[in-house]
Amino acid sequence: MAATQLDPRTALIVVDLQKIVASMPSAHPFAEVLKNASRLADAFRQRDLPVILVNVVGMAPGRTEQSRSGGGLPPDWSELLPDLNQQPQDHLVSKKTWGAFTNTGLEDYLKSAGVTHVVVCGVATSVGVESTARQAHELGFNVTLAVDAMTDLGAEAHANSVERIFPKLGETATTQDIIDLLSTRGA
Repeated sequence: MAATQLDPRTALIVVDLQKIVASMPSAHPFAEVLKNASRLADAFRQRDLPVILVNVVGMAPGRTEQSRSGGGLPPDWSELLPDLNQQPQDHLVSKKTWGAFTNTGLEDYLKSAGVTHVVVCGVATSVGVESTARQAHELGFNVTLAVDAMTDLGAEAHANSVERIFPKLGETATTQDIIDLLSTRGA
């Protein structure tokens, strides 16, 4: 874990913590991931920093080798989990791709709010979280990844992202490390 600081205008991006995800198998206890993401959201809100809640509502077009049938999904599958305690000031991003920036207006929202740094957490580490972090990095944002507030379907995929990819995109930290950094920056 190597997080060193947070910029004065840092936003939290919580990826795909929605009803369908809560029912899927995960490499780490989902209840802990959700608890840590909720703690981060509360800490950002207490400091009047932007909280972006992301849900996936469809899929990108194009062929894949893996089946992508969405048949049989419950009607509320894309609803955010109530544990996130969504607030009126939170910014909701509904996406149809892995990353939260593609065709969502998220970049414009963050830049208009003066954000220069994002903390990313959620599910799945190697898909939505990694894609969002890659996009944020490519767009020039500083990136911190809350590694205990994310999980994946498989431990190997999670470990690959955390150990090999994330150090190239930004800094990693625990939820408590990030909350401590928020506290020390005088926000």
